[in-house]
This record gives sequence, structure tokens and C-alpha cells, in this order.
Amino acid sequence: MHLSRRRFLQLTGLGAASAAVFPSFVHASLPQEPRVLMLNNPHTGESLESCYFNGHRYVRSELQRLNHLCRDFRRNEVYPMDKQLFDQLSRIQALLGTAAKVEIISGYRSPATNKMLLNHSRGGVAKKSLHMLGQAIDFRLEGVELSLVHTAALKLQAGGVGYY
Repeated sequence: MHLSRRRFLQLTGLGAASAAVFPSFVHASLPQEPRVLMLNNPHTGESLESCYFNGHRYVRSELQRLNHLCRDFRRNEVYPMDKQLFDQLSRIQALLGTAAKVEIISGYRSPATNKMLLNHSRGGVAKKSLHMLGQAIDFRLEGVELSLVHTAALKLQAGGVGYY
């Protein structure tokens, strides 16, 4: 089966699931359950627990903390991540029935970092990567098989999904 770049992300060599956001994915505006994520970045050793959505609205200070964790660690550059990515992570966890820690493999990538990775990869990095727009995240769920995460992400049909 042939998968276009627009539908599926080109990925680097680490084992992870990947998600990208497209405008068609929107949560209803009615009051909902708060959304809490536990995340870590194995590249920096940082971890955090965040209630980034309080049931009525997104919590700006928590989104800033998430942006910092998802920063381009190679250049220490923070960029605003699309908050719908965090919603997708929450939805994947809910679908799988787990609150497993989210391991951020790659969040935001500066254009300089993306170019460097592009020059040093064997086709696994997209030239116009959504990572550079804060609209893609490569991740794993601690203790959860990648194949299960991949299947759940595909089931949500919320954006591009890669698996490696």
C-alpha cells in the first residue's frame, strides 16, 4: 500500500508513533472532563504532569510548560505546539484505557535542526516537516506496545500517523 507524505509523516530512526494535527480535528465547546498528561523528554531528562485543559478552557501556563518540554532540545528553542496534539495524545490514551507516561521523542524542530536531520538521514525526515510548525509530535507511551498506539491513532483519523 502506498502512503503519501501528506497523509503519513516521514519519520526518523527511533521507534515511536507520530501524530500530526489538521484543522478538521476540533473538540466540542461544551464543558468536558479536564485533560491531564504525564510526559517526559528522554533527551533532556525532564518530566511533568499537566492539567492543560480544565474542563472549560485550555490553561495557558500549562500549555507553555508543555511547549517547553516539547522544545527543540538541540537548539533550546521553544515554539508554540498546536494544543490539539495534546488532545490527540489524551484521546489515544482514553481509547487504549491507559494513563501511561508520554515519552516525547520529537516535538518542535527548528528549521536549522530539521535541515541538519535531513542532511544526516536516509529519507526519514520531511523537508517541510510539520514539526517545524509545532504541528507534529513523535512519541511513545511507556509500557504500551507501539502497534497498539499506532492502531489507536489511526482509528481517531485526526491527522497523519506514522509508525516506526
